[in-house]
Amino acid sequence: MIDNWLNKQPLKEQKNNILKYAGLGAQFMIGLSIFLFCGLKIDKWLRIQSPMAVWILPLLFITSAIIKIIIETGKKK
Repeated sequence: MIDNWLNKQPLKEQKNNILKYAGLGAQFMIGLSIFLFCGLKIDKWLRIQSPMAVWILPLLFITSAIIKIIIETGKKK
């Protein structure tokens, strides 16, 4: 209640914001896990001495995810 009064946002809007950011965080963690797994499999399949795909694929994902998060959270209503 006090937190709601201080933020001057309706409680429903606060809950929507929490769910929105929780969803973005879940997408980020799941996507990162998938790209890491794919990188491991590619490196194993290509028999590369140094783990190149394990570094490159997650880096590409993190870059694209940060751009997506900036675009989604920067939208005006």
